[in-house]
Amino acid sequence: MALRMGDDAPDFAAETTEGPIRFHEWIGDHWAILFSHPKDFTPVCTTGLGYMAGLKKEFDRRNTKIIGLSIDAVGDHTRRAKDIEDVTGHKPNYPLIGDPELKVAKLYDLIHPNASGPASARTPQDNATIRSVFIIGPDRKIKLILTYPMSVGRNFDEVLRALDALQLSARHRIATPVNWKPGDEVIIQNWVPDGEAKAVFPKGWRTVKPYMRVTQLQQ
Repeated sequence: MALRMGDDAPDFAAETTEGPIRFHEWIGDHWAILFSHPKDFTPVCTTGLGYMAGLKKEFDRRNTKIIGLSIDAVGDHTRRAKDIEDVTGHKPNYPLIGDPELKVAKLYDLIHPNASGPASARTPQDNATIRSVFIIGPDRKIKLILTYPMSVGRNFDEVLRALDALQLSARHRIATPVNWKPGDEVIIQNWVPDGEAKAVFPKGWRTVKPYMRVTQLQQ
């Protein structure tokens, strides 16, 4: 069954480059980002894995854990770490899940359920659909899904921006407009009546349209 935003993120046990984990237990009271790769030693994903390592401090500041998934054994991930550092200047500083039997990929609906064969015998093209990003909340619910083709490198700065927006909307009764960045005005949710909004947003708001109230949150 396809996964959708709002669904529970499937739990699983797996070996990683930082030891065995049970996914929900590993998340704890954090947010989590699970991002997947079709195979080790692929060029586009090499750049992404290194870039995420460079952003880890930013995710740490946001109480967010990051974890990668790749369709190879943990030993291959470990061997790949030097390549990632050579290409990007950053060595992976977060766990990478070994998934040689495609169990996690199938659990997250990243590949056809009938896909089979050992990871060592599969090509990146065999695994081409395993190119997704999941943002998962502390409640274990999927908050966002992004899926990319193999030829397009992911924009992890956008993932960070989306995480900021998700966390802000989780704390306040707001939504964020197009191209929002931290510090920009936000939209008060339509379901919040004016009387209640006055208590929640004491500095008031601008009414752009009858259905659109915008305000500046005090961070």
